[in-house]
Amino acid sequence: QVQLDESGGGLVQAGGSLRLSCEASGRAFGSGGLGWFRQAPEKEDREFVASISESGDRIYYGDSVEGRFTISRETKNTAFLHMNNLKPEDTAVYYCAAAAGGPRTLRAGVVDWWGQGTQVTVSS
Repeated sequence: QVQLDESGGGLVQAGGSLRLSCEASGRAFGSGGLGWFRQAPEKEDREFVASISESGDRIYYGDSVEGRFTISRETKNTAFLHMNNLKPEDTAVYYCAAAAGGPRTLRAGVVDWWGQGTQVTVSS
């Protein structure tokens, strides 16, 4: 089984920055893609935010965050989401996600494993 542990959420003012971390563990993970989705208040669906390959050579972003968020991968099992110029509409629960099929699979919405989620709140 694969476990994804997130950290780094919190409360920040608009225009501020936060960094989320995701640590993957478990023999089943292998060398898949890591990324984030988010679910805004009163929304049913989770929105794709970003994903990255093991080597970091393939990266994808959702339209609403491109240019403000940066995803990076320190090791096979550790990824970061650097969020800059945060806006109130970025308020959501952010979920780390992993897919054996890689980052493109995550962008397509196919997720093999989910983290427990971390709250990010941006005040205006």
